[in-house]
Amino acid sequence: MDNCGVLTLEVRAENESLLVGVTDSGKGIPPEILPRIFEPFFTTKRPGEGSGLGLDIVKKIIEKHSGKIKVVSAIGQTTFTVSIPIAI
Repeated sequence: MDNCGVLTLEVRAENESLLVGVTDSGKGIPPEILPRIFEPFFTTKRPGEGSGLGLDIVKKIIEKHSGKIKVVSAIGQTTFTVSIPIAI
């Protein structure tokens, strides 16, 4: 978001899962790289600005809890949605 914009959080229960959505008003993720963002060491940052491990680690943690993460992106809006089963 280049240090400006709007970040929105949404939390809701759906079926037997807790859904957490994080939406930003940034420039979006280009469609050509969207399929790769969860790959370890994939980054679009310049050397020294990031290792490309952040989203890979996030995905692995969510999956360890039997959850899922998905992303939808367009110019001006990117939403990551995490779904975690609710233990009853």
